[in-house]
Amino acid sequence: MLRVLSVAAAARRPLRLPRPCAPPGPLLLGLLCRQVRAAAGSTGAEHGSVLKTPKGTRDHHPAQMALRERLFRTVVSCFKRHGAAAIDTPVLELREMLMEKYGDNSRLIYELQDQGGELLALRYDLTVPFARYLAMNKITNIKRYHIAKVYRRDNPAMTRGRYREFYQCDFDIAGQFDPMIPDAECLKIVHEILSDLQLGDFLIKVNDRRILDGMFAVCGVPDSKFRTICSSVDKLDKMPWEEVRSEMVGEKGLSPEAADRIGEYVQLHGGLDLIEQLLQDPKLSQNKLAKEGLGDMKLLFEYLTLFGITGKVSFDLSLARGLDYYTGVIYEAVLLQQENDHGEESVSVGSVAGGGRYDGLVGMFDPKGRKVPCVGVSIGIERIFSILEQRLEASEEKIRTTETQVLVASAQKKLLEERLKLISELWDAGIKAEVLYKKNPKLLNQLQYCEDTGIPLVAIVGEQELKDGVVKLRVVATREEVNIRRESLVEEIRRRTSQL
Repeated sequence: MLRVLSVAAAARRPLRLPRPCAPPGPLLLGLLCRQVRAAAGSTGAEHGSVLKTPKGTRDHHPAQMALRERLFRTVVSCFKRHGAAAIDTPVLELREMLMEKYGDNSRLIYELQDQGGELLALRYDLTVPFARYLAMNKITNIKRYHIAKVYRRDNPAMTRGRYREFYQCDFDIAGQFDPMIPDAECLKIVHEILSDLQLGDFLIKVNDRRILDGMFAVCGVPDSKFRTICSSVDKLDKMPWEEVRSEMVGEKGLSPEAADRIGEYVQLHGGLDLIEQLLQDPKLSQNKLAKEGLGDMKLLFEYLTLFGITGKVSFDLSLARGLDYYTGVIYEAVLLQQENDHGEESVSVGSVAGGGRYDGLVGMFDPKGRKVPCVGVSIGIERIFSILEQRLEASEEKIRTTETQVLVASAQKKLLEERLKLISELWDAGIKAEVLYKKNPKLLNQLQYCEDTGIPLVAIVGEQELKDGVVKLRVVATREEVNIRRESLVEEIRRRTSQL
């Protein structure tokens, strides 16, 4: 017989087979496996294990989810108001579909091991999968929105709403249209959402990749360095010009003279006046790309004037947006410096929306290279959420985590059956209702539950109410009570809760 070792001994000593050393049978193998598992479990328990979410991710408790749902409702309502239809795409994409689409940011893509002969990756954003979707389904005209999680192997800064797993809320217009009309609508959408959310003062910066490329050309940047220098310029919202210049010259090999010429342009910002000024610039006006971009920028500002939002929009030559797929107008919304009730500066959260035109991306996926012009915007829901979450904590406001309209309660014992009959009637009528899971709960406890959870109404059944064919309806906030005929209860609950 094999002598069974203690778990602790098994963890320290090698397992010994009985002599003679014959191949172990099924029973013996099972016993050996159990010993090994027990020893491993003991070792894990001794060292302990840390319960945590992976780096750059988080759980959301009910109050946080209620706040997020409010945000999503505001965003989706705006998208639908502008005629967008919803789509969805897989969280997994073939790795080759994602690579080389994001410039320097491609290093942040989560690549997965070989899965049945396919090399996969987690989607980095919702734009490239959308372009793949258009090409694959031969769609040439669509206005869509998509709200889903994306993944980036980034250095997380969770206090600023920067995660490795996070939601994006995208709105895109695909199709051949007259210049700048869809682009202006995307900027109008950003303005509407940020205004509706009441986040404070904000600014939408706009630029054009063609203006940037023309500027690089007249400043003496070699064609081969356009994208990498663009990536450096994109850091100007986080770094001073001196550091960006140092990166261009020291790390990327740009001549100091070219860097200085770039510096003269990228520190300019304004509106129509600046556009007119640059159209007369002796160097930029001679560059075909820059001239095209400035012409479209002028047209864009004319449409934004009609929409009444130019007061929140700035033409900013430092805006670059690092993604390689942008081909025309680009934009980014930033919150201006906020202060809390104590006069202390709040934590900066960076941009809260961004997007632009990407006319060449669909053609990268189409077998025949057919292009579908596209423009879109992505709302930075995580960063916005982090701001609202901080405000909620500072205000100590209590947020409802359910939408329950009424609690069905009883005033005496032995009325569980009557409570269940009534709540079933309410559920069948579409009323959001709850009942405490006790046979004989105290009325005070039932009322307290409503106070704690924010349920506005209590439908109380008692022996007298049952005889009279009524239900006592109590308003939790005012403690007002009124008897309602049972057949009228559903309509009364709807009427009262519609006012809340």
